[in-house]
Amino acid sequence: MTNSAFPPLDTSPQIVEAAQASKAWPFEEARKIVKRYARDGYPSEVVFETGYGPSGLPHIGTFGEVARTTMVINAFRVLTQDKVAVKLVCFSDDMDGMRKIPDNVPNQDMLTQHLGKPLTDVPDPFSNEHDSFGQHNNARLMAFLDQFGFTYEFASSTDYYRQGKFNDLLMLCAQKYDELMAAMLPTLGEDRRATYSIFLPISPKTGRVLYVPMKAVNADEGTITFDDEDGAETTISIKDGNVKLQWKPDFSMRWAALGVDFEMYGKDHQNNSNLYDKMCRILGARAPEHFIYELFLDDKGEKISKSKGNGISMEQWLSYASPESLSLFMYAKPKTAKRLFFDVIPRNVDEYFQHLAAYEGQDEKARLANPVWHIHAGSPPKLDMPISFAMLLNLVSASNSSDKATLWGFISQYDSTATPQNNPKLDELVGYAIHYFEDFVKPNKTFRAPTDQERAAMEDLAARLAAMPEGSDGEALQTETFSVGKDHGFENLREWFQALYQVLLGADQGPRFGSFAALYGRDATVTMIKEALAR
Repeated sequence: MTNSAFPPLDTSPQIVEAAQASKAWPFEEARKIVKRYARDGYPSEVVFETGYGPSGLPHIGTFGEVARTTMVINAFRVLTQDKVAVKLVCFSDDMDGMRKIPDNVPNQDMLTQHLGKPLTDVPDPFSNEHDSFGQHNNARLMAFLDQFGFTYEFASSTDYYRQGKFNDLLMLCAQKYDELMAAMLPTLGEDRRATYSIFLPISPKTGRVLYVPMKAVNADEGTITFDDEDGAETTISIKDGNVKLQWKPDFSMRWAALGVDFEMYGKDHQNNSNLYDKMCRILGARAPEHFIYELFLDDKGEKISKSKGNGISMEQWLSYASPESLSLFMYAKPKTAKRLFFDVIPRNVDEYFQHLAAYEGQDEKARLANPVWHIHAGSPPKLDMPISFAMLLNLVSASNSSDKATLWGFISQYDSTATPQNNPKLDELVGYAIHYFEDFVKPNKTFRAPTDQERAAMEDLAARLAAMPEGSDGEALQTETFSVGKDHGFENLREWFQALYQVLLGADQGPRFGSFAALYGRDATVTMIKEALAR
Protein backbone atom coordinates (compact mmCIF):
# COMPACT_ATOMS: atom_id res chain seq x y z
CA MET A 1 0.00 0.00 0.00
CA THR A 2 1.48 3.35 -1.04
CA ASN A 3 -0.62 5.54 1.25
CA SER A 4 -0.43 3.78 4.59
CA ALA A 5 -0.31 7.10 6.49
CA PHE A 6 -3.82 7.91 5.26
CA PRO A 7 -6.98 6.20 6.57
CA PRO A 8 -7.84 2.96 4.73
CA LEU A 9 -10.44 3.28 1.98
CA ASP A 10 -12.83 0.86 0.33
CA THR A 11 -11.63 0.65 -3.28
CA SER A 12 -13.73 -2.33 -4.31
CA PRO A 13 -14.84 -2.44 -7.98
CA GLN A 14 -18.41 -1.33 -7.21
CA ILE A 15 -17.14 1.67 -5.21
CA VAL A 16 -14.68 2.68 -7.94
CA GLU A 17 -17.40 2.38 -10.57
CA ALA A 18 -19.74 4.58 -8.52
CA ALA A 19 -16.92 7.08 -7.94
CA GLN A 20 -16.24 7.41 -11.66
CA ALA A 21 -19.80 8.64 -12.18
CA SER A 22 -20.21 10.57 -8.93
CA LYS A 23 -21.13 14.26 -9.21
CA ALA A 24 -19.94 15.05 -5.68
CA TRP A 25 -17.51 17.94 -6.07
CA PRO A 26 -14.46 16.13 -4.54
CA PHE A 27 -14.77 13.41 -7.19
CA GLU A 28 -15.16 16.00 -9.93
CA GLU A 29 -11.93 17.67 -8.77
CA ALA A 30 -10.14 14.34 -8.40
CA ARG A 31 -11.03 13.38 -11.98
CA LYS A 32 -9.10 16.45 -13.15
CA ILE A 33 -5.93 14.94 -11.70
CA VAL A 34 -6.69 11.53 -13.19
CA LYS A 35 -7.11 13.20 -16.58
CA ARG A 36 -3.87 15.15 -16.03
CA TYR A 37 -1.88 11.93 -16.10
CA ALA A 38 -4.07 9.80 -18.37
CA ARG A 39 -1.56 9.86 -21.23
CA ASP A 40 1.87 9.71 -19.62
CA GLY A 41 1.18 7.91 -16.35
CA TYR A 42 1.58 9.08 -12.78
CA PRO A 43 4.75 10.47 -11.19
CA SER A 44 6.24 8.78 -8.14
CA GLU A 45 4.02 10.97 -5.97
CA VAL A 46 1.03 13.22 -6.64
CA VAL A 47 1.36 16.40 -4.57
CA PHE A 48 -1.54 18.36 -3.10
CA GLU A 49 -0.80 21.69 -1.42
CA THR A 50 -2.51 24.17 0.86
CA GLY A 51 -1.06 27.53 1.82
CA TYR A 52 -1.15 29.40 5.11
CA GLY A 53 -0.17 33.00 5.78
CA PRO A 54 0.87 33.16 9.46
CA SER A 55 0.61 36.96 9.66
CA GLY A 56 -2.29 36.33 12.05
CA LEU A 57 -3.67 33.47 14.08
CA PRO A 58 -4.96 30.50 12.04
CA HIS A 59 -8.61 30.93 11.24
CA ILE A 60 -11.39 28.66 10.16
CA GLY A 61 -10.79 29.28 6.46
CA THR A 62 -7.33 27.76 6.83
CA PHE A 63 -8.88 24.63 8.29
CA GLY A 64 -11.38 24.63 5.43
CA GLU A 65 -8.64 24.43 2.80
CA VAL A 66 -7.04 21.43 4.48
CA ALA A 67 -10.35 19.67 5.10
CA ARG A 68 -11.55 20.20 1.53
CA THR A 69 -8.22 19.23 -0.02
CA THR A 70 -8.23 16.05 2.06
CA MET A 71 -11.68 15.26 0.67
CA VAL A 72 -10.28 15.56 -2.87
CA ILE A 73 -7.32 13.36 -1.91
CA ASN A 74 -9.64 10.61 -0.66
CA ALA A 75 -11.73 10.85 -3.82
CA PHE A 76 -8.55 10.58 -5.92
CA ARG A 77 -7.41 7.56 -3.93
CA VAL A 78 -10.67 5.77 -4.68
CA LEU A 79 -10.52 6.60 -8.38
CA THR A 80 -6.96 5.23 -8.58
CA GLN A 81 -7.75 2.27 -6.28
CA ASP A 82 -5.21 3.74 -3.85
CA LYS A 83 -2.33 2.59 -6.06
CA VAL A 84 -0.82 6.06 -6.56
CA ALA A 85 1.27 7.69 -3.79
CA VAL A 86 -0.13 11.02 -2.61
CA LYS A 87 1.14 13.74 -0.31
CA LEU A 88 -0.52 16.80 1.22
CA VAL A 89 1.88 19.68 1.88
CA CYS A 90 0.67 22.41 4.23
CA PHE A 91 2.96 25.31 3.33
CA SER A 92 3.40 28.29 5.64
CA ASP A 93 4.51 31.62 4.14
CA ASP A 94 6.30 32.43 7.37
CA MET A 95 9.16 34.32 5.72
CA ASP A 96 6.80 37.11 4.64
CA GLY A 97 7.57 40.49 6.16
CA MET A 98 5.19 41.63 8.91
CA ARG A 99 3.59 44.62 7.22
CA LYS A 100 1.00 45.42 9.90
CA ILE A 101 0.19 44.40 13.45
CA PRO A 102 -2.86 42.11 13.78
CA ASP A 103 -5.63 43.58 15.94
CA ASN A 104 -6.09 40.44 18.04
CA VAL A 105 -2.60 39.82 19.45
CA PRO A 106 -0.94 41.20 22.63
CA ASN A 107 2.24 43.28 23.04
CA GLN A 108 1.48 45.56 20.12
CA ASP A 109 4.19 48.08 21.06
CA MET A 110 6.84 45.37 21.02
CA LEU A 111 5.68 44.09 17.65
CA THR A 112 5.81 47.59 16.17
CA GLN A 113 9.59 47.56 16.62
CA HIS A 114 9.82 44.55 14.29
CA LEU A 115 7.63 45.72 11.42
CA GLY A 116 9.01 44.63 8.08
CA LYS A 117 10.96 41.65 9.39
CA PRO A 118 10.17 38.07 8.34
CA LEU A 119 7.52 36.60 10.63
CA THR A 120 10.03 34.02 11.84
CA ASP A 121 12.32 36.85 12.99
CA VAL A 122 9.58 38.63 14.96
CA PRO A 123 9.50 37.69 18.68
CA ASP A 124 6.50 35.72 19.91
CA PRO A 125 4.09 38.27 21.43
CA PHE A 126 2.22 35.62 23.41
CA SER A 127 4.99 33.99 25.45
CA ASN A 128 8.54 32.74 25.28
CA GLU A 129 7.34 29.30 24.32
CA HIS A 130 8.25 29.80 20.65
CA ASP A 131 11.20 31.53 19.06
CA SER A 132 9.06 33.76 16.85
CA PHE A 133 5.59 34.97 15.99
CA GLY A 134 5.63 32.87 12.82
CA GLN A 135 6.54 29.72 14.75
CA HIS A 136 3.83 30.39 17.31
CA ASN A 137 1.19 30.61 14.60
CA ASN A 138 2.59 27.57 12.80
CA ALA A 139 2.35 25.58 16.04
CA ARG A 140 -1.26 26.69 16.53
CA LEU A 141 -2.12 25.53 13.02
CA MET A 142 -0.41 22.16 13.36
CA ALA A 143 -1.98 21.48 16.76
CA PHE A 144 -5.40 22.10 15.31
CA LEU A 145 -4.82 19.99 12.21
CA ASP A 146 -3.45 17.18 14.40
CA GLN A 147 -6.57 17.37 16.54
CA PHE A 148 -8.61 16.54 13.45
CA GLY A 149 -6.33 13.70 12.47
CA PHE A 150 -5.28 15.13 9.11
CA THR A 151 -2.42 13.44 7.28
CA TYR A 152 -0.07 16.15 6.04
CA GLU A 153 3.53 17.30 5.73
CA PHE A 154 4.18 20.74 7.20
CA ALA A 155 6.57 22.99 5.27
CA SER A 156 8.03 26.31 6.36
CA SER A 157 8.95 28.94 3.80
CA THR A 158 11.77 30.11 6.07
CA ASP A 159 13.23 26.62 6.24
CA TYR A 160 12.95 26.10 2.50
CA TYR A 161 14.66 29.40 1.70
CA ARG A 162 17.35 29.32 4.40
CA GLN A 163 18.19 25.62 4.00
CA GLY A 164 18.74 26.12 0.27
CA LYS A 165 15.81 23.99 -0.87
CA PHE A 166 14.72 26.77 -3.24
CA ASN A 167 18.23 27.67 -4.45
CA ASP A 168 17.94 25.97 -7.84
CA LEU A 169 14.60 27.62 -8.56
CA LEU A 170 15.90 30.99 -7.39
CA MET A 171 18.81 30.68 -9.83
CA LEU A 172 16.29 29.84 -12.55
CA CYS A 173 14.28 32.93 -11.54
CA ALA A 174 17.41 35.01 -12.06
CA GLN A 175 17.90 33.45 -15.49
CA LYS A 176 14.25 34.05 -16.37
CA TYR A 177 14.13 37.42 -14.64
CA ASP A 178 13.12 39.42 -17.70
CA GLU A 179 10.36 36.97 -18.65
CA LEU A 180 8.94 36.91 -15.12
CA MET A 181 9.06 40.71 -14.92
CA ALA A 182 7.34 40.94 -18.31
CA ALA A 183 4.53 38.76 -16.94
CA MET A 184 4.18 40.80 -13.75
CA LEU A 185 4.58 44.43 -14.86
CA PRO A 186 1.38 44.72 -16.95
CA THR A 187 -0.62 43.73 -13.86
CA LEU A 188 0.75 46.62 -11.78
CA GLY A 189 0.01 50.31 -11.54
CA GLU A 190 2.42 52.84 -13.02
CA ASP A 191 4.05 53.81 -9.70
CA ARG A 192 4.51 50.20 -8.62
CA ARG A 193 6.00 49.22 -11.98
CA ALA A 194 8.73 51.81 -11.52
CA THR A 195 10.14 50.11 -8.40
CA TYR A 196 8.94 46.52 -8.70
CA SER A 197 11.21 43.50 -8.64
CA ILE A 198 10.32 39.84 -8.23
CA PHE A 199 13.21 39.63 -5.71
CA LEU A 200 12.80 41.02 -2.19
CA PRO A 201 16.17 41.29 -0.44
CA ILE A 202 16.47 40.86 3.32
CA SER A 203 18.48 43.84 4.53
CA PRO A 204 21.82 42.64 5.93
CA LYS A 205 21.74 45.62 8.30
CA THR A 206 18.15 45.79 9.60
CA GLY A 207 16.82 42.30 8.84
CA ARG A 208 13.75 43.76 7.15
CA VAL A 209 12.21 42.58 3.89
CA LEU A 210 12.87 45.36 1.38
CA TYR A 211 10.58 46.41 -1.45
CA VAL A 212 13.21 48.14 -3.56
CA PRO A 213 14.14 48.22 -7.26
CA MET A 214 17.08 46.17 -8.52
CA LYS A 215 20.16 47.89 -9.85
CA ALA A 216 21.48 44.61 -11.22
CA VAL A 217 20.55 40.93 -11.37
CA ASN A 218 23.51 38.65 -12.10
CA ALA A 219 22.13 35.29 -13.18
CA ASP A 220 25.57 33.72 -13.57
CA GLU A 221 26.74 34.55 -10.05
CA GLY A 222 23.30 34.41 -8.46
CA THR A 223 23.44 37.90 -6.94
CA ILE A 224 21.34 41.05 -6.89
CA THR A 225 22.41 44.65 -6.34
CA PHE A 226 20.20 47.27 -4.70
CA ASP A 227 20.32 50.25 -2.34
CA ASP A 228 19.85 49.26 1.30
CA GLU A 229 17.70 51.32 3.69
CA ASP A 230 20.64 53.62 4.49
CA GLY A 231 21.20 54.29 0.79
CA ALA A 232 24.35 52.17 0.53
CA GLU A 233 24.64 50.10 -2.63
CA THR A 234 24.60 46.44 -1.60
CA THR A 235 25.15 43.17 -3.44
CA ILE A 236 24.01 39.87 -1.92
CA SER A 237 23.50 36.27 -2.97
CA ILE A 238 19.97 35.22 -3.82
CA LYS A 239 20.58 31.84 -2.18
CA ASP A 240 20.11 30.49 1.36
CA GLY A 241 17.47 32.93 2.58
CA ASN A 242 19.13 36.22 1.70
CA VAL A 243 16.14 37.07 -0.48
CA LYS A 244 12.59 35.92 -0.96
CA LEU A 245 10.25 36.34 -3.89
CA GLN A 246 7.28 38.68 -4.13
CA TRP A 247 4.17 36.73 -3.23
CA LYS A 248 2.83 36.12 -6.75
CA PRO A 249 6.12 34.84 -8.21
CA ASP A 250 6.65 32.96 -4.94
CA PHE A 251 3.33 31.17 -5.44
CA SER A 252 4.42 29.98 -8.87
CA MET A 253 7.98 29.14 -7.87
CA ARG A 254 6.71 26.97 -5.03
CA TRP A 255 4.48 25.01 -7.41
CA ALA A 256 7.49 24.37 -9.65
CA ALA A 257 9.83 23.48 -6.78
CA LEU A 258 7.44 21.06 -5.07
CA GLY A 259 5.84 19.63 -8.19
CA VAL A 260 2.36 20.58 -6.99
CA ASP A 261 -0.49 18.87 -8.85
CA PHE A 262 -3.49 20.39 -7.06
CA GLU A 263 -4.16 23.49 -4.98
CA MET A 264 -7.38 25.23 -4.06
CA TYR A 265 -7.66 28.87 -3.07
CA GLY A 266 -10.22 31.55 -2.40
CA LYS A 267 -12.02 33.68 -4.95
CA ASP A 268 -9.82 36.63 -4.02
CA HIS A 269 -7.03 34.85 -5.96
CA GLN A 270 -9.15 34.19 -9.03
CA ASN A 271 -7.95 37.17 -11.06
CA ASN A 272 -4.34 36.09 -10.51
CA SER A 273 -4.85 32.43 -11.39
CA ASN A 274 -3.74 32.72 -15.02
CA LEU A 275 -0.72 34.77 -13.94
CA TYR A 276 0.34 32.10 -11.42
CA ASP A 277 0.07 29.47 -14.14
CA LYS A 278 2.03 31.54 -16.66
CA MET A 279 4.96 32.13 -14.31
CA CYS A 280 4.99 28.46 -13.32
CA ARG A 281 5.33 27.55 -17.00
CA ILE A 282 8.12 30.14 -17.44
CA LEU A 283 9.95 28.19 -14.74
CA GLY A 284 9.59 25.03 -16.80
CA ALA A 285 6.88 23.34 -14.74
CA ARG A 286 3.28 22.35 -15.35
CA ALA A 287 0.81 24.43 -13.38
CA PRO A 288 -1.35 22.47 -10.94
CA GLU A 289 -5.06 21.84 -11.20
CA HIS A 290 -7.07 24.49 -9.36
CA PHE A 291 -10.27 24.68 -7.39
CA ILE A 292 -11.48 28.18 -6.54
CA TYR A 293 -13.88 28.42 -3.60
CA GLU A 294 -16.06 31.28 -2.45
CA LEU A 295 -15.10 33.34 0.57
CA PHE A 296 -16.51 33.09 4.07
CA LEU A 297 -18.39 36.11 5.39
CA ASP A 298 -19.00 37.31 8.94
CA ASP A 299 -22.35 38.37 10.39
CA LYS A 300 -22.08 41.74 8.60
CA GLY A 301 -21.38 40.15 5.22
CA GLU A 302 -17.69 41.09 5.29
CA LYS A 303 -14.84 38.72 4.40
CA ILE A 304 -13.36 37.04 7.47
CA SER A 305 -9.80 38.12 8.18
CA LYS A 306 -6.93 36.75 10.27
CA SER A 307 -5.87 40.25 11.29
CA LYS A 308 -9.37 41.42 12.22
CA GLY A 309 -10.33 38.20 13.96
CA ASN A 310 -13.93 38.54 12.76
CA GLY A 311 -16.19 35.58 12.06
CA ILE A 312 -15.69 32.41 14.09
CA SER A 313 -12.39 30.92 15.13
CA MET A 314 -11.84 27.18 14.92
CA GLU A 315 -11.67 26.98 18.71
CA GLN A 316 -14.96 28.82 19.09
CA TRP A 317 -16.85 26.50 16.75
CA LEU A 318 -15.55 23.46 18.61
CA SER A 319 -16.69 24.83 21.95
CA TYR A 320 -20.29 24.79 20.69
CA ALA A 321 -20.38 21.84 18.30
CA SER A 322 -18.59 18.75 17.09
CA PRO A 323 -15.70 18.67 14.59
CA GLU A 324 -17.95 16.75 12.19
CA SER A 325 -20.40 19.65 12.00
CA LEU A 326 -17.55 21.98 11.03
CA SER A 327 -16.41 19.55 8.34
CA LEU A 328 -19.98 19.44 6.99
CA PHE A 329 -20.02 23.24 6.76
CA MET A 330 -16.81 23.06 4.72
CA TYR A 331 -18.12 20.31 2.45
CA ALA A 332 -21.42 21.95 1.53
CA LYS A 333 -21.50 24.25 -1.51
CA PRO A 334 -17.86 25.39 -1.53
CA LYS A 335 -18.47 27.62 -4.56
CA THR A 336 -21.20 29.56 -2.74
CA ALA A 337 -20.37 32.47 -0.41
CA LYS A 338 -21.55 31.55 3.08
CA ARG A 339 -22.03 33.40 6.33
CA LEU A 340 -19.69 31.95 8.89
CA PHE A 341 -21.21 33.05 12.16
CA PHE A 342 -22.52 31.42 15.30
CA ASP A 343 -26.10 31.10 14.09
CA VAL A 344 -25.09 28.55 11.41
CA ILE A 345 -23.88 26.04 14.00
CA PRO A 346 -27.16 24.38 15.13
CA ARG A 347 -28.31 23.69 11.56
CA ASN A 348 -24.98 22.08 10.64
CA VAL A 349 -25.05 19.91 13.76
CA ASP A 350 -28.49 18.54 12.96
CA GLU A 351 -27.82 18.15 9.24
CA TYR A 352 -24.72 16.10 10.01
CA PHE A 353 -26.73 13.57 12.03
CA GLN A 354 -29.46 13.51 9.35
CA HIS A 355 -26.87 12.60 6.71
CA LEU A 356 -25.37 10.01 9.06
CA ALA A 357 -28.77 8.40 9.71
CA ALA A 358 -29.44 8.17 5.97
CA TYR A 359 -26.08 6.59 5.11
CA GLU A 360 -26.82 3.01 6.23
CA GLY A 361 -29.76 2.62 3.87
CA GLN A 362 -28.06 4.09 0.79
CA ASP A 363 -26.45 2.36 -2.19
CA GLU A 364 -22.86 3.05 -3.26
CA LYS A 365 -23.80 5.93 -5.55
CA ALA A 366 -25.85 7.71 -2.88
CA ARG A 367 -23.20 7.08 -0.23
CA LEU A 368 -20.49 8.74 -2.31
CA ALA A 369 -22.76 11.79 -2.62
CA ASN A 370 -23.41 11.82 1.12
CA PRO A 371 -21.21 14.36 2.96
CA VAL A 372 -20.42 11.88 5.76
CA TRP A 373 -18.52 9.69 3.28
CA HIS A 374 -16.17 12.60 2.64
CA ILE A 375 -16.05 13.74 6.28
CA HIS A 376 -15.06 10.26 7.51
CA ALA A 377 -12.95 9.04 4.57
CA GLY A 378 -15.54 6.48 3.56
CA SER A 379 -16.04 5.00 7.04
CA PRO A 380 -18.69 7.01 8.90
CA PRO A 381 -19.59 5.77 12.39
CA LYS A 382 -22.89 4.13 13.28
CA LEU A 383 -24.62 6.43 15.73
CA ASP A 384 -28.13 6.64 17.12
CA MET A 385 -29.06 10.27 17.79
CA PRO A 386 -32.67 10.21 19.04
CA ILE A 387 -32.82 13.93 19.80
CA SER A 388 -31.83 16.86 17.59
CA PHE A 389 -29.58 19.70 18.67
CA ALA A 390 -32.42 22.17 18.06
CA MET A 391 -34.62 20.13 20.38
CA LEU A 392 -31.96 20.07 23.08
CA LEU A 393 -31.64 23.86 22.87
CA ASN A 394 -35.38 24.18 23.47
CA LEU A 395 -35.17 21.68 26.32
CA VAL A 396 -32.48 23.77 28.01
CA SER A 397 -34.63 26.85 27.48
CA ALA A 398 -37.88 25.32 28.78
CA SER A 399 -36.30 23.62 31.79
CA ASN A 400 -34.27 26.73 32.65
CA SER A 401 -31.48 24.38 33.62
CA SER A 402 -27.84 24.16 32.66
CA ASP A 403 -27.34 20.98 34.62
CA LYS A 404 -26.59 17.88 32.53
CA ALA A 405 -28.14 15.52 35.08
CA THR A 406 -31.43 17.46 35.05
CA LEU A 407 -31.54 17.41 31.25
CA TRP A 408 -30.79 13.70 31.18
CA GLY A 409 -33.79 13.22 33.46
CA PHE A 410 -36.03 14.54 30.65
CA ILE A 411 -34.14 12.54 28.03
CA SER A 412 -34.52 9.30 29.98
CA GLN A 413 -38.28 9.80 30.25
CA TYR A 414 -38.40 10.34 26.50
CA ASP A 415 -36.13 7.38 25.67
CA SER A 416 -35.59 4.94 28.52
CA THR A 417 -32.77 3.19 26.65
CA ALA A 418 -30.62 6.32 26.33
CA THR A 419 -27.95 7.00 28.95
CA PRO A 420 -24.78 9.09 28.99
CA GLN A 421 -22.81 5.84 29.13
CA ASN A 422 -24.33 4.09 26.11
CA ASN A 423 -24.73 7.25 24.04
CA PRO A 424 -21.68 9.43 24.75
CA LYS A 425 -22.23 11.38 21.52
CA LEU A 426 -25.66 12.49 22.78
CA ASP A 427 -24.10 13.38 26.12
CA GLU A 428 -21.54 15.46 24.25
CA LEU A 429 -24.37 17.15 22.37
CA VAL A 430 -26.11 18.01 25.64
CA GLY A 431 -22.95 19.80 26.78
CA TYR A 432 -22.72 21.71 23.51
CA ALA A 433 -26.39 22.70 23.78
CA ILE A 434 -25.90 24.09 27.30
CA HIS A 435 -22.89 26.13 26.22
CA TYR A 436 -24.55 27.43 23.06
CA PHE A 437 -27.78 28.29 24.89
CA GLU A 438 -26.00 30.22 27.63
CA ASP A 439 -23.96 32.30 25.19
CA PHE A 440 -26.36 32.89 22.28
CA VAL A 441 -29.93 31.91 23.03
CA LYS A 442 -30.47 33.05 26.61
CA PRO A 443 -29.19 36.63 26.10
CA ASN A 444 -31.53 37.06 23.13
CA LYS A 445 -34.69 35.43 24.51
CA THR A 446 -37.66 37.75 24.13
CA PHE A 447 -41.07 36.59 25.30
CA ARG A 448 -44.19 38.27 24.01
CA ALA A 449 -47.75 38.30 25.25
CA PRO A 450 -50.25 36.22 23.26
CA THR A 451 -53.07 37.79 21.25
CA ASP A 452 -56.60 36.99 22.36
CA GLN A 453 -56.86 34.35 19.64
CA GLU A 454 -53.53 32.80 20.67
CA ARG A 455 -54.45 32.85 24.38
CA ALA A 456 -57.69 31.01 23.76
CA ALA A 457 -55.92 28.45 21.59
CA MET A 458 -53.14 27.88 24.14
CA GLU A 459 -55.64 27.42 26.96
CA ASP A 460 -57.40 24.84 24.81
CA LEU A 461 -54.09 23.16 23.97
CA ALA A 462 -53.16 22.87 27.65
CA ALA A 463 -56.51 21.25 28.41
CA ARG A 464 -56.29 18.81 25.50
CA LEU A 465 -52.72 17.79 26.29
CA ALA A 466 -53.63 17.19 29.93
CA ALA A 467 -56.40 14.86 28.79
CA MET A 468 -54.12 12.81 26.56
CA PRO A 469 -52.63 9.52 27.82
CA GLU A 470 -49.35 9.80 29.70
CA GLY A 471 -46.52 8.75 27.41
CA SER A 472 -48.20 9.94 24.20
CA ASP A 473 -45.57 10.10 21.48
CA GLY A 474 -44.46 13.14 19.56
CA GLU A 475 -46.64 12.38 16.55
CA ALA A 476 -49.82 12.24 18.66
CA LEU A 477 -48.91 15.46 20.47
CA GLN A 478 -48.13 17.15 17.15
CA THR A 479 -51.46 16.07 15.68
CA GLU A 480 -53.35 17.46 18.69
CA THR A 481 -51.45 20.75 18.50
CA PHE A 482 -52.20 20.94 14.79
CA SER A 483 -55.92 20.36 15.45
CA VAL A 484 -56.05 23.13 18.05
CA GLY A 485 -54.60 25.59 15.56
CA LYS A 486 -57.17 24.66 12.92
CA ASP A 487 -60.06 24.78 15.39
CA HIS A 488 -59.09 28.29 16.49
CA GLY A 489 -59.05 29.72 13.00
CA PHE A 490 -55.35 29.99 12.18
CA GLU A 491 -55.38 30.11 8.39
CA ASN A 492 -51.59 29.78 8.31
CA LEU A 493 -50.67 27.10 10.82
CA ARG A 494 -47.02 28.15 10.63
CA GLU A 495 -48.06 31.33 12.48
CA TRP A 496 -49.71 29.21 15.17
CA PHE A 497 -46.56 27.18 15.80
CA GLN A 498 -44.42 30.30 15.69
CA ALA A 499 -46.68 31.87 18.32
CA LEU A 500 -46.12 28.86 20.58
CA TYR A 501 -42.35 29.30 20.45
CA GLN A 502 -42.48 33.07 20.85
CA VAL A 503 -44.85 33.02 23.81
CA LEU A 504 -43.60 29.88 25.56
CA LEU A 505 -39.85 29.85 24.82
CA GLY A 506 -38.96 33.37 23.71
CA ALA A 507 -37.76 32.10 20.34
CA ASP A 508 -38.99 32.65 16.79
CA GLN A 509 -38.73 29.01 15.75
CA GLY A 510 -37.94 25.52 16.93
CA PRO A 511 -38.27 21.83 16.05
CA ARG A 512 -41.64 20.07 15.74
CA PHE A 513 -43.62 21.16 18.75
CA GLY A 514 -45.07 17.69 19.33
CA SER A 515 -41.63 16.13 19.44
CA PHE A 516 -40.45 18.81 21.85
CA ALA A 517 -43.50 18.25 24.09
CA ALA A 518 -42.78 14.51 24.13
CA LEU A 519 -39.18 15.18 25.19
CA TYR A 520 -40.11 17.77 27.81
CA GLY A 521 -43.02 15.67 29.04
CA ARG A 522 -46.77 16.11 28.71
CA ASP A 523 -47.33 17.46 32.22
CA ALA A 524 -44.30 19.76 32.10
CA THR A 525 -45.51 21.16 28.78
CA VAL A 526 -48.97 21.84 30.22
CA THR A 527 -47.39 23.62 33.18
CA MET A 528 -45.17 25.67 30.87
CA ILE A 529 -48.22 26.82 28.86
CA LYS A 530 -50.13 27.84 31.99
CA GLU A 531 -47.15 29.72 33.44
CA ALA A 532 -46.60 31.56 30.18
CA LEU A 533 -50.24 32.63 30.00
CA ALA A 534 -50.16 33.76 33.62
CA ARG A 535 -47.00 35.73 32.90
